Amino acid sequence: MCADTDADADTDDSNHVVTALLRHRGDVLLLRRGDAVGTYRGQWGGVSGFAEGQPDEQVRAEIREETGLEPDEDISIVRSGRPVEFEDPDLGRDWVVHSYLFDADSREIELSEEHDEYEWVSPTAMLDLESGLDAVDALEAEAEAEIGETVPELWTAYERVAPTVRSIAADDEHGAAYLSIRALEVLRDRAGVIVAERADFGAAPADEWDELAELARRLLEARPSMAVLRNRVNRTMAEATDSVADGDPAAGAPAVLESALSNLERALGADADAAATAGERIDGAVATLSRSGTVLEALRGGDPSRVFVAESRPAREGIDVAEEFAADDAVDCPVAVHTDAAAAHVLSSEDVDRVVVGADTVLPDGSVVNKTGTRALVLAATREGVPVTVVAATDKISTREEVNLESGDRSAVYDGPASLDVVNPTFDVTPADCVDELVTERGALESADVSDVVEELRELEGWREMF
Repeated sequence: MCADTDADADTDDSNHVVTALLRHRGDVLLLRRGDAVGTYRGQWGGVSGFAEGQPDEQVRAEIREETGLEPDEDISIVRSGRPVEFEDPDLGRDWVVHSYLFDADSREIELSEEHDEYEWVSPTAMLDLESGLDAVDALEAEAEAEIGETVPELWTAYERVAPTVRSIAADDEHGAAYLSIRALEVLRDRAGVIVAERADFGAAPADEWDELAELARRLLEARPSMAVLRNRVNRTMAEATDSVADGDPAAGAPAVLESALSNLERALGADADAAATAGERIDGAVATLSRSGTVLEALRGGDPSRVFVAESRPAREGIDVAEEFAADDAVDCPVAVHTDAAAAHVLSSEDVDRVVVGADTVLPDGSVVNKTGTRALVLAATREGVPVTVVAATDKISTREEVNLESGDRSAVYDGPASLDVVNPTFDVTPADCVDELVTERGALESADVSDVVEELRELEGWREMF
């Protein structure tokens, strides 16, 4: 929350402000307010200003003015939150903060005169963690002490738009890797709050662990078909268990916070490395489908001469990928979109050199669970002799043989008056023998390598039985 420099703004209007948190790779952008602003000088906040008109429009204008980022080009809206209302007795004002969360494509911004510094930090840097970390390694406190005092109710504004178990369960637009990062953010944020609360309520490692373990279990249940979410949550909790049984004050919330922060970095690095490895193989015409951030980065890092993208009904997220790829200044090749039903025709009639797809899950036998349409695309590629590359971090390998395939809304297929059954599977399974290579951050894996990864990941599941 913050106000702009217009001291003459109408009182009723000036009490309504917009605050946007821009997110990139799990961190958010905070700006330190300079001498040019009228309130909260020297304090850190999001992109903000008076809501002089419609908040949804004003917040985009503020982002453009204060960061130089262009809405709908450099950033994308995630969600808006319920307004935060509070009184600042020192200023004698009642504030109404309209909060927003946006994903940013990069960290490069241009500061306006209203701010004199900016930082990309974990949202938990907004919390007073040091007061709750007296018994914890000082390095952890230093990692969070990157900013000074924040504007009032900034954390509350963030919580209104932060990822939750519910938002992860309901998200039908993003891939598994993206949602696994959101899951780790949920654990990080809650652990940070509990650490900050130690200053008032004291340390209770066992109780803190119980609460966070229950939250982790709810995250595991939110998207049961996504092995990457399951593996990354399991790793975070498994790495935080070492000192819980001994009642170490550093255990409980601090241990989960530290593990979540480190595993966020690990996960983001794994996805980027898998994309880079796959990009080295991309040369010539490529066909793909659906929305995979890892595949998109692989295409950007490769040298495609043309890209064919199936529209990926019913949400048609393939169209979004095609538009984003075509609008990238670093891309210099034509992009074509086509219906899902035309995939086999495209592969038979066009000179396609490689099919590149992502994976929501890779089964222990090497079969690939991905957005519906992947199986048809890959079978057509096999028929035409086109090699198939699946790009995914090793965390997407499942420890389970069974498949839990989610179904989409029936109205996305048929909402007419006839009494019809509707089949709308969200995912399908592509046989392992139709996949030429599984490219990960560890390189291309053979079947024996997949088995080794499965065993590694199964060991991480033991945290659920320890306490």
